[in-house]
Amino acid sequence: MPNKSQSAQGSAAAAAPARASGNSLEFVLGQAATAAAFCAALAKLFGVRVTEVAMLRLEKGLLKFVFPDQLKTAGAIPVSSSSAIAAHTASTKKIELFNSFAKVKHARVFESVRLTNPEDADQSDQSTIQKLMSAPILGPGNKVLGVIQVCRKAFDVGSAGPDFTLDDLQQLEVAAGVAAKSEFLNG
Repeated sequence: MPNKSQSAQGSAAAAAPARASGNSLEFVLGQAATAAAFCAALAKLFGVRVTEVAMLRLEKGLLKFVFPDQLKTAGAIPVSSSSAIAAHTASTKKIELFNSFAKVKHARVFESVRLTNPEDADQSDQSTIQKLMSAPILGPGNKVLGVIQVCRKAFDVGSAGPDFTLDDLQQLEVAAGVAAKSEFLNG
């Protein structure tokens, strides 16, 4: 049985055709009718579990989770927060990449929420975010609509799978552009 790293690399290789062209990525993501379907497509693209993708919508100065479902009722993140990476991404309107995320000072409250999915049955509550990409979802006039984050969780950085690359970050930025036009985020 392949380990997580091998599995992630295999999934990334399978997603390679989607990476070949921004147009095909936009087409695939544009077919998603729900935030869950959109995030599942992103998970496949980046070779991560679906519970390692988050989408947040900005509402009245608060970032509220649209996905995963378990975080919808866990609370919201004030954009003014100085310790939440999602808030930093929203306030700076810049994409961010952390391949040593466990060393980054950040709010950990949402990491403690147990995210369940059949594919995560073998995962322990103790795994934490080791690697993270974060992108603002920008609408007309460069207005922040929300944030998309993709992470790799594991017990340590060495078992978290491959580092995210600048190409991955650019793909996430394209995905954020598609999300900005979606009905599930704007509805």
